[in-house]
Amino acid sequence: MTWLRVRELVRKEFIQLFRDRKNRPMLVIAPLIQMILFGYVVTTDVRDIRVAVIDQSRTPDSRRLIDAFDANATFRVTHVLQDPEELDRMLLERRVDLGLQVAPDFSARLREGRTADVQILVDGSMSNMAAVRIAYSASVLDTFNSQLLRELNRRRIEFGEIDGRVRTWYNPNLDSQHYFVPGIVAFLVMLLSLLFTSMAVVREKEAGTMEQLVVTPLKATEFILGKTIPFILIAQAQMVMVILFARLWFRIPMAGNALVLLAASSIFLLSTLGIGLMMTNFFFILPFFMLSGFVFPIANMPAVVQWLTHLNPLSHFLIIIRGVFLKGTGVAVLWPQFLELAVLGGAVFAVAVRRFRKRID
Repeated sequence: MTWLRVRELVRKEFIQLFRDRKNRPMLVIAPLIQMILFGYVVTTDVRDIRVAVIDQSRTPDSRRLIDAFDANATFRVTHVLQDPEELDRMLLERRVDLGLQVAPDFSARLREGRTADVQILVDGSMSNMAAVRIAYSASVLDTFNSQLLRELNRRRIEFGEIDGRVRTWYNPNLDSQHYFVPGIVAFLVMLLSLLFTSMAVVREKEAGTMEQLVVTPLKATEFILGKTIPFILIAQAQMVMVILFARLWFRIPMAGNALVLLAASSIFLLSTLGIGLMMTNFFFILPFFMLSGFVFPIANMPAVVQWLTHLNPLSHFLIIIRGVFLKGTGVAVLWPQFLELAVLGGAVFAVAVRRFRKRID
């Protein structure tokens, strides 16, 4: 292998890439736009729950209950209704997210020391969101119950209790952006490296320069290196750019060493660039995304599918990037993921070299 030929091919790739003005926005603007869109869209936080209320009790106790929901930063009482059918229609039309219906005997049952029923209606078409809304509603009701019991039972009752002191490490506010944005960084690096590499091969065939490469002394390894080195450098530059954007725009903390991320991304790019050279992007992008743990936890997948995730380089890179961002872990902890990335990258790169033949397909 002659490094002079590799160097000249790398130089040619950079000239071709930057000569086309259409490529320049894709190199800088496209990753930032995608980062903003994904960063705000991909979230599981529930911040504004629209509530419609039917108060059939019309007592100070029922009004206090409604005020407890409205005073909570997560809930917002938007409609006060009279007809249960109207509440059903508003849930059907997605004009509200939750319905609260207070029974006529609500206050009387409370004052008699009996259980008072409150009906909570939630749109269950989106099961994850519905579960979060139900949990938040139960929290408001628990707080209301505790306050009401203290008012109704003035006598001091002393008994032992368990005081749970909960501490959340690595993401104290349980902000979903802190979890998803590092994953978006990994996904963008994979997507852009796949697309640009496959476009480079297609451009050679469309321009008719593949025939010129065929008659040169270039070997398969030299061709692959010449095609991948430019995009490794570009992908690393984009990696630095989106990491800085995540830190400055989304305020995502970075507890670990950025050099660990750059080393992991270099190994990760062996797989993505190799796949891009083989022009098999369409087959791999969706399985990589679905089996990466980006949205769906791998632990919840069937055992057979969990084994398949070991063949997904994105799943290992996500563990590394989230570990470095949120936990500050290093190679001493993440070496299994580095090892699997290296094995997968080496295998894919070897297949890409083997599949390349100095002939026109």
